[in-house]
Amino acid sequence: MSILSRLSRIFTPRPLARDVMRPLYDALVVRARAPIWYHGGVPDHIDGRFEMVTALLSLTLLRLEDAADLAQKSVWLTEIFVDDMDAQLRQIGIGDMVVGKHIGRMMAALGGRLGAYRDAAGAAGARAEKMADVLARNLGDAIAPAAASAAGVRLAHFADALAACDSAAILAGDLPDIAA
Repeated sequence: MSILSRLSRIFTPRPLARDVMRPLYDALVVRARAPIWYHGGVPDHIDGRFEMVTALLSLTLLRLEDAADLAQKSVWLTEIFVDDMDAQLRQIGIGDMVVGKHIGRMMAALGGRLGAYRDAAGAAGARAEKMADVLARNLGDAIAPAAASAAGVRLAHFADALAACDSAAILAGDLPDIAA
């Protein structure tokens, strides 16, 4: 084996086990960046986009927690989210010294949203309204009540469609459409 070949083996990044979750994460981001959210009144800025990514990620993580054998894959999906947020922060110019603090806040925000969407999903007959409340609480004055309501309906439809999906399809990134 040549020296170049050995060096290549040493310095070539190996795929991580969590990379199997990349198609799902990429599909979530595509859904979260769909124009229907932003034309519908979710603010098209960093906070609005973060809100939609975390909303769809939360609903997906809640769906995956229904299957005990998917616990590790949920962890991997969350790790990919952290890596993506780290990269996004660095891209907008946040320095190394404070990236960790921002990531900590983002993880706390994700945890809060998971709890809020878990509560909203359990609200019989009022799921869409509760999901709209979560959006309105997180985005504040940046979203009009009618826009939060419309987005809440879409999130509830997404959660319902996700519940009907096969786990293998979800893991492959074959997610329901959000156009409802």
